[in-house]
Amino acid sequence: MVFTTRPELAGTFGMVSATHWIGAQAAMAMLERGGNAVDAAVAGGLALQAAEPQQNGPGGDLTLIFAEPGSPPRVLCAQGPAPERADVAAFRDLGLDQVPGTGLLAAVIPGATLGWLTLLADHGTLSFADVVDAPVRVAEEGVPVTARLAAALERMAPHFVRHWPSSATLYAPGGVPHPVGSLLRNPALAATWRGLVQAEASASARGAGRREAVAAVVREWTEGFVGKAIDAFCRTPYRDSSGTDHAGLLTATDLAAWRPHYEDTVSVDFRGWTVHKCGFWSQGPSFLQQLTILDAVPGFGEGRLAPGTEGYIHTILEATKLALADRDAWYGDGPDVPFEELLSPDYGAKRARLISDEASLEVRPGSPGGRMPRLPDLTVRGEFEAAGVNGLGEPNAVRALLEANSLPDPDGRARTDTVHLDVVDRWGMMVSAMPSGGWLSSSPVIPELGFPLGTRLQMAWLEEGLPNTLAPGRRPRTTLSPSLATRGGEAVLAFGSPGGDQQDQWQPHFFLEVALRGAGLQEAIEAPAFHSVHLPSSFYPHEAQPGVALVEGRAGQDVVDGLRRRGHRVGVAGDWQIGRLCAVARDPEAGLLRAGADPRGMTAYAVGR
Repeated sequence: MVFTTRPELAGTFGMVSATHWIGAQAAMAMLERGGNAVDAAVAGGLALQAAEPQQNGPGGDLTLIFAEPGSPPRVLCAQGPAPERADVAAFRDLGLDQVPGTGLLAAVIPGATLGWLTLLADHGTLSFADVVDAPVRVAEEGVPVTARLAAALERMAPHFVRHWPSSATLYAPGGVPHPVGSLLRNPALAATWRGLVQAEASASARGAGRREAVAAVVREWTEGFVGKAIDAFCRTPYRDSSGTDHAGLLTATDLAAWRPHYEDTVSVDFRGWTVHKCGFWSQGPSFLQQLTILDAVPGFGEGRLAPGTEGYIHTILEATKLALADRDAWYGDGPDVPFEELLSPDYGAKRARLISDEASLEVRPGSPGGRMPRLPDLTVRGEFEAAGVNGLGEPNAVRALLEANSLPDPDGRARTDTVHLDVVDRWGMMVSAMPSGGWLSSSPVIPELGFPLGTRLQMAWLEEGLPNTLAPGRRPRTTLSPSLATRGGEAVLAFGSPGGDQQDQWQPHFFLEVALRGAGLQEAIEAPAFHSVHLPSSFYPHEAQPGVALVEGRAGQDVVDGLRRRGHRVGVAGDWQIGRLCAVARDPEAGLLRAGADPRGMTAYAVGR
């Protein structure tokens, strides 16, 4: 028996894993009352908006993969696009060469809440009032402030007081941020949800069925009191990370015109498994490219390249650099992505031949189909600055990154700014959901609604002619990246982790532990973690740290020394600092369901029976 810090749960009724115990329990409550995995996921996702406001919010984004028995997995894309007025010229006219990382200019059309409502209407069984009941009570009665949340409030409080007074009122009343162990209440958010429940109730009273009543909630969000409040708030300038006050570009017309939609997944086969991801408008296919590259490396997964060895970690780091270079050169929300070539075994084998025993310090995108790659400006912008990862984008393993650059850590804590939720029910329905954005550090709280807008537009480039160039109606290439795997055509594994650019590093590492050596979920989650920050961050200010690899100390000094001899610039993270994985699994033959959750961060939890 392999020791793990938490048990791997097993049962036959239903399983949930989420990045906060409140989200996990809210989801499980829906299963207990007879709801399916979708009902549970929606309740858990809304509860996470109240429980982890530093990680996500109602005004953020959502990408999700779900599978119903007898049907192939599908993607629900609730990643909102750029507003109609958001183009390169609009930002150039303001004297900006990047989309700011905070403030109203970077807001896309908010998709998270609309995504949950869409999924509930189409695939759930319960009402909106049912699934939002627990989240309303969390907002009204208060969420216990964890150390991670308290650190975020403390970092942001001075900015709130000086520039975002509505955020100060909620999160730092009188200029004092809520301390660890206190209760953070959000009555405005509770009132917003109650207003949406009333829209559903009014529709039901007029004779609408369940689905039509949820559609009334969608209309209230897009065209009713929520949409009107968002439109009005975006007209007032607020300070953003450019150092200047700017109004937003988002309008009521944008909100009324857009809806989430369903898509096919993209997938590759790997040693008896099929891994499904969102499309090339996300970074998800970089996970799949890593698998095709690694599968072509002779002996990968065995001997000197067995999991946990120096050679194994080195090989994965090099494959990651190649996949992410292709991400930056080729991925985007458009018709010209050479997706078939990028995911082909032949292309993966060609890329694998670039991996040597030494760490590469180059950025090496490929030429799929003979096309010439074009990268955005990848200039390293001076020395690494802590401010570049402090509350602007989606910072992760900050302590190790700072140590790798011989800089002091302002508060000694790693940070992650996303949440994750996995659910599997007794009928075999499975959901893997990655909500994010609308963080308390992203933009000012809209007072009447109790939440801020997101800043996903910062991921788009202001250079013309790139796959990820900013354009109205185009989705910025998102880092949000849930995962679902099938075997024999049946959904058997749903998993994910917060982590920005690291999402599609930590998740493949977990999957490889399961696929290569048959590790249990909890065992694979707790394996020593690592990742590369060789490529530029997807978040403002898009800093790059060539050759830097971050490794948890539990990997062992011999592994760290070996990686350094190969030329990696290794930052040693704390033993339990990198990652925040969640996972659920299903064995169709045995009828057994399983779940695990990451002890890192000390908030994630799995529940089930």
